[in-house]
Amino acid sequence: MFESITGSLETIFNKLRGRGRLTDENIKDGLREVRVALLEADTNYKVVKDFIQRVTERAVGEEVVRSVTPGQQIVKIVQDEMEHLMGPVDSKIPFMDGGATIIMLVGLQGSGKTTTSGKLANMIMSKGRKPMLVAADVQRPAAIEQLRILGKQLNIPVYSEKGLNPVKICKGAVKFAKAENRDVVILDTAGRLHVDEELMLELKEIKGKIKPTQIFFVCDAMTGQDAVNSAKEFDTQLDFDGVILTKLDGDARGGAALSIKAVTGKPIKFVGVGEKLDKLEEFHPDRMASKILGMGDVVSLVEKAQEVIDVEEAEKLEKKLRNDSLTLDDFLNQLQQVKRMGPLKDIIGMIPGMGKKMEGMDINENQLKKVEAIIRSMTLEERMRPEAIEGSRRHRIANGSGTKAQDVSQLQKQFKQMKKMFRQFSGKDGKYLPTDGMPAYDMNIHRKLRSKRKKIKKNKKRR
Repeated sequence: MFESITGSLETIFNKLRGRGRLTDENIKDGLREVRVALLEADTNYKVVKDFIQRVTERAVGEEVVRSVTPGQQIVKIVQDEMEHLMGPVDSKIPFMDGGATIIMLVGLQGSGKTTTSGKLANMIMSKGRKPMLVAADVQRPAAIEQLRILGKQLNIPVYSEKGLNPVKICKGAVKFAKAENRDVVILDTAGRLHVDEELMLELKEIKGKIKPTQIFFVCDAMTGQDAVNSAKEFDTQLDFDGVILTKLDGDARGGAALSIKAVTGKPIKFVGVGEKLDKLEEFHPDRMASKILGMGDVVSLVEKAQEVIDVEEAEKLEKKLRNDSLTLDDFLNQLQQVKRMGPLKDIIGMIPGMGKKMEGMDINENQLKKVEAIIRSMTLEERMRPEAIEGSRRHRIANGSGTKAQDVSQLQKQFKQMKKMFRQFSGKDGKYLPTDGMPAYDMNIHRKLRSKRKKIKKNKKRR
């Protein structure tokens, strides 16, 4: 995600940080390079011009030039202005009390509206609501069948009628929702160009007669300025409430994410970050700015961990790390929790500073499966004391896991190195993230992690 623009910006900021002293001229030169990087990322020209002007006004002056870390100050200013550019955002859907909340999805052909309908229904269902899908796309023959398949996967109803126009289908769907006690209705409309007057009139008619609670414009992040220009035209005619950016995981440039709010005045509500139905996330401008600048996304990483990690198990693990009594059983348990957090490449990408280092790196998820197979082929005693595994035992484990004896030896070696690393990290107070001499940004990460840990413990006590 954002590999192209992140790489360019990291190179520019590293040059600025590398200078012992910055002058106004150095800063202006650096910001000229930032402007080029943003334009190459397919960011709207006017947005780039205004953005650079605001950053220059804050960056050029005595305060930044004379600061102890002028390079870091400029990065912070750019980050703040990026957050301002994409926010503020409220990703909450205003659900109706005592009636059905109607959400209408509009956009171009191929932007991912039908799949997004399923993802949105899945997200809404996780909040305790009872959504239903409406096949209002009568232009594309496969759209209705695709929506039915998604509905079956989610175990929610899909409303469709043959031979009727979309307006009548939507009207029938609202009546059906009331009868079936469904409190959220998601209208999947046909993709269309904003210059197609007949189809745009159809959307206006649906809006006028159905009166949806929210209208979301769904657009493909990888189309850059085309997505932004289409959003502007759709907003002029429909006055939608927010944007859902799809295929963001495949967007190397980030121009659409940076431009769309500034051009339309409408916020990005959600982003699609994968093909599966659980790959729709709320949009957070601060986290997005961190990702674009190569700073990772620690908050999202911690939230993902919270979803899969059991608090009691985490506390037990912490004690074992302090006592240097970690076993391969514990390691296997942690491995399974990491797998539940999502693809390993995505998780590593959330760690600050790892974006650039991951370029060209081949992360083979099958290696995790191999490690899991090796540990599962061990006896309980061998998992507790892996250093005791030698000769015939090693061959037996390799045969049982479908691997080689060298793979078993490698796991033993890596596990030993990991335990040694934890011994070095753990201090008398049992904290595993040393803070002495940490840069300001890393200190901030440390505080966030500790804050999250405290919140988890507080919630546990309330239960």
